[in-house]
Amino acid sequence: MTRRVKIGDVVIGGGAPLALIAGPCVIESRDLCLEIGSKVQEIAGTLNIPYIFKASFDKANRTSVGSFRGPGMDQGLEILAAVKSELGVPVLTDVHEVWQVEPVAEVVDVLQVPAFLSRQTDLVVAAASTGKPINVKKGQFLAPWDMKNVVDKVVSVGNEDLLLTERGASFGYNTLIVDMCSLPAMRSYGYPVVFDATHSVQRPGGAGTASGGAREYVPHLVRAAVAVGIDALFLEVHPRPEKGLSDGATMLRLKDLPGVLRQAKAIEQALA
Repeated sequence: MTRRVKIGDVVIGGGAPLALIAGPCVIESRDLCLEIGSKVQEIAGTLNIPYIFKASFDKANRTSVGSFRGPGMDQGLEILAAVKSELGVPVLTDVHEVWQVEPVAEVVDVLQVPAFLSRQTDLVVAAASTGKPINVKKGQFLAPWDMKNVVDKVVSVGNEDLLLTERGASFGYNTLIVDMCSLPAMRSYGYPVVFDATHSVQRPGGAGTASGGAREYVPHLVRAAVAVGIDALFLEVHPRPEKGLSDGATMLRLKDLPGVLRQAKAIEQALA
């Protein structure tokens, strides 16, 4: 049994129902965030799935220097605050540098450390020191047991409200695979484990100046991960992924979300 982490009214882990962390990859506009957030909230509510909204104000690790990165921290935090206020849901976003941590923590409910930065001790410790719940994405270059060191960094400052997220591992060039054994391996440290199904189908840099992906495999990975045992799902969703300004090849179409979640819920209930 993992620790229970409370995020607003949402409880993740410790035998609580499967939760959902979902939203667009990057903040494209206030209206789009509210559109996606309200629709996901409605879908999740129908299925009794607790929901946390996510979106990034800056994508600092884009493939190309010309890629859209987001509106920046100030405008991004205003939009995240609007989503939190108008929809009444907790919100999650990434931090990339230590100086961002405190102002972001004043607005959001969960601070996320991106996969590429999961070994950055100063960033991990600064985020944990806010006392906010922390979601650390396992680096594509890390083994699941390497995350024990990340756990120790977070806990070293007295913060045990920690989520660990699997998002695939590098396999040769431009390819990710998911080792489902990593889920129970990370869960064995006693903290809730999240499965990021959309980044797991990414093909990093596979489109030359952008990352490619294969969103058609998202439902398959969701079913497998829920069957193995996880505490929350992480899905990037968009009403028109082909028009999305970041990770368009991997974001799940919003219209496909209900079917994916119904299957996940059915598997969770079958295992109860």
